[in-house]
Parts: sequence; C-alpha cells; structure tokens
Amino acid sequence: MKYISTRGNSPAKSFTEILLGGLAPDGGLYLPETYPKVTRDELDAWRSLSYADLAFEILSRFATDIPAADLKAIVDKTYTAQVYGYGRADSDFSEVTPLRKLDESVYLLELSNGPTLAFKDMAMQLLGNLFEYALERQHQELNILGATSGDTGSAAEYAMRGKKGIRVFMLSPNGKMSAFQRAQMYSLTDPNIYNIAINGMFDDAQDMVKAVSNDHAYKAAHKIGTVNSINWGRVSAQVVYYFKGYFAATKSNDEEVAFSVPSGNFGNICAGHIARMMGLPIGQLILATNENDVLDEFFRTGAYRPRDTRHTYETSSPSMDISKASNFERFVFDLVGRDGEKVRELWSRVDKGGSFDIKGTEYWHALAGFGFASGRSTHQDRLKTIRELWDEYGVMIDTHTADGLKVGLEQRRPGLPLICLETALPAKFEETIVEALGRKPERPKALEGIEELPQRVHVMDADVNELKAYISANIQH
Repeated sequence: MKYISTRGNSPAKSFTEILLGGLAPDGGLYLPETYPKVTRDELDAWRSLSYADLAFEILSRFATDIPAADLKAIVDKTYTAQVYGYGRADSDFSEVTPLRKLDESVYLLELSNGPTLAFKDMAMQLLGNLFEYALERQHQELNILGATSGDTGSAAEYAMRGKKGIRVFMLSPNGKMSAFQRAQMYSLTDPNIYNIAINGMFDDAQDMVKAVSNDHAYKAAHKIGTVNSINWGRVSAQVVYYFKGYFAATKSNDEEVAFSVPSGNFGNICAGHIARMMGLPIGQLILATNENDVLDEFFRTGAYRPRDTRHTYETSSPSMDISKASNFERFVFDLVGRDGEKVRELWSRVDKGGSFDIKGTEYWHALAGFGFASGRSTHQDRLKTIRELWDEYGVMIDTHTADGLKVGLEQRRPGLPLICLETALPAKFEETIVEALGRKPERPKALEGIEELPQRVHVMDADVNELKAYISANIQH
C-alpha cells in the first residue's frame, strides 16, 4: 500500500517511509491511496479476536512493507495487560479496551488504562515500538517534535522514554494544562525527553511544530519527526479500537452503532471515519466539542473558521482547547472526492488565517453521506453529566468524556446503540471532579503525589527561531 498527500503534490510513499516523517513535503497529510475494504467474512472472523490479534489484522493492511512476523511481534509486545492495566483495580485484568455497559443501549469504551491514563496511549505505545523497530533497521536517529494540549505529550514521552536513537522535544501551552498533566510530563528525568512550555495557547505551539516541519532543510539536517495526530501511524492504530468496541457492543455484524467522540484535533474521530470507510457498520459518528466549537460549527453550517489564540477559550476539558484541527484536512480530502488541488485551494485560505464555507456546494450535499453529527458542551454541561453518571451508575468520568456523553445522547439516532469513547481517567482533572462531586477521584498508586515531584521544563515565547536554536543545541550534546 502506498500513501499520498492530501494536497496532491508529493510522491506516493510506503508506510515505513511516512512513519517517521509527519507532514508531507507539500504541507499536506498522508492517507492511503485507497482504504482497504473489510469483507463480511473478515468481520465475522475478527469478532472473537484478542485486541493484539485484531490490531495485527487491521495494521497489516496499512503497514504492508513490514514483514508479517515483525509486525505480529510489535503488536504482541504493545497490547498486553501489563501495558494497559494501570487504570484498573483488578489484578487479573486482561481486556485492553473493556466495554462498560451503562444501560441497554449506552456504553463507555474504556481507552484510558495505559500508563498515562489517556486514550492517546492506545496508539502511542505502538508508535514507540514501531519507531524503535524502523530506526534500528535504518541505522538512524530521530528527533521527535510535537505539541500537546494535555494528553498527547505525556503519552508520547512515556512511549519514547529510554528508546534507542530517539529524542523527544514536546511543546505545551505554559500554565494551560491541569496540574496532573503538567506533572506527568515535566517530572520525567529521562535524558532523551525535553519539555518546552510556550507562552501562548496550544495552537501557537502547533503552529511552531508545523513551521519547523515545513523548513525542509532544517527538518532533514536535524532528522525531525512527529508524533502529533498528524502522524499516520497513530491514526491507523486508533482505527483498531473502533472495530473492537463495535464487536463488544453488538451480537452480529448486521447491526449498526453510533460512536460519540470528544474531538479537538479531529484525530480520534478521523480514525472512526476511516473504520467506517473500510466497511465497519457505523451508522453515526457524533463529534463532541467544548466551548471551542470550530468543528461543530462546520458540521452544522458548512463554515470552517479556525480562530486565533485570543478567541480560543481555556476550559475544563483543556485537551480540546483547540481552534485549528490538524487532522480535519484528511476528512476534507475525502469529502471533496480526493481532489488535492481543491484541498490546496481551501487550505491556502486557512494557512493565511482565513476560512472556507461549503454551504450550497456539491460538498455540502456530499457531507450527509459520511454519517456525521455534532454538538457542543459547556462547563456546566460537564459538571451536570459527571454528577448524573456518578449518581445513577456510580461511574466517574473525566471532563472530555462528559462532553462526549452529553453530545452523544443528544445527537444519536433513535434505535442506535451509543458507544462513547472514554478520553482519560478522572484523576487527570481532579479540580473539576472535586467541583462536580465534592470528592477527589482515585488514582493509581504509582501516580499518587506526582504533583510534588521536581519538574524540569524550559519556558520560551512562541518564537520558531528560538525553538530551532534550542533543538540544535540539545542535539549536539
């Protein structure tokens, strides 16, 4: 299988060629030339597979240049009860993504039992092992540059810490994450981990990463790669849990379900879109935003209007405090019939700080065929949803998952079972849980008192040249 750029001006490449790279040379994002189609017989055969075996079946359709035995060894090493047992009390925990039933037609898919207690671990642990594998074979080193609004950073750092031939430079918005999220990242002492706090919002940090990635000479000379959700390896890994969640919630492959997905950067729900394109019977993909509702506005009105830092709100679901959705370009590429020239035209406006509107065009009419619905959730909605779930079921959820559940229940079509994707464990957002419930969430013993550990972080302004100088200086050590 070959991969092409959403902007149509880059040569087709293999999975391992794009694995370490991030953005395509023309500034676009990589997608498969065509999505692999899953047959009914394959769905039937996959229904009873373990998570690791299912991951192998799905990923072997995307990573066709990795020998089957090597890929099998990588997924078997990644998807174990040891790696994904952090968020669970029961010692014999064997399900990587347990499905929690709330009532006859509402489910939570637990994705946050990895080492950083967030769904990002589902893909990032695999990426760490894939990177190490690819670098070893190519006798190369890689300097990973990323930006995080909360969970990607810690998931990347925990997946890459101590890995041979890899350094991580992770940007985060200074003072804008929860205390727990900051502690998870900044308390790491591994010499290959570099935390950089940017004076600004997440979008400023993300813009800096893109600017460095688009400086092709610097990127090549400094062997810069990425783990942000623009990395195709991450998106492909996330496709797996849509299949696993579907099988767990249904009895036969004749049934359709709705997935509700809290989304800021469009990476998580993009994987759901791809699962649907592959043939998974998804009746609805429900996108939930917080007060930063750029994506909800698009699906309601057809207008995509990214906002600047001054108009991006700080909320109690901070991992979605994003007003430029990096992965959205992948979906729009499919929406416009995979026309790279059209994507270039639309994003030339976006990259200049503008917007676009598809209302009244053929693309607006095509949108209905992709099964999306959307809605937004506010701080008061989050508190209410957290309280109601705790009172009714004794189940505690984090703020982002609350956004997903609130919007999912509002938007799902009658008769469709609703699977809400869990985003993180409540321990990561203690302040809001205390506000909602008057009690602190439990946390795994290994992470008790993490906020008290010494922290190591470099603070800088949103200055790309300063960032380049910092990376260069630390690579030469």
